[in-house]
Amino acid sequence: MTKEEIENLTKYLRGKFGNPAFEVRARPKKDDSAEVYLGDEFIGVMYLDEDEGERSFNFQMAILDIDLEEYA
Repeated sequence: MTKEEIENLTKYLRGKFGNPAFEVRARPKKDDSAEVYLGDEFIGVMYLDEDEGERSFNFQMAILDIDLEEYA
């Protein structure tokens, strides 16, 4: 992932969710993915998918059942 793509993904998430606390950060020694944070909290990984010269991005976020307890 390029620095420009990471910056654009950060802007996209902030705009899409109306929350300026989103931040996409490069991963050390990895160029096919980046980490996604909401404030100081790590919330998931953004993966780069390249197919026939087209690039897309997939966001993966795990939610633990214990995290849901406070909303039950």
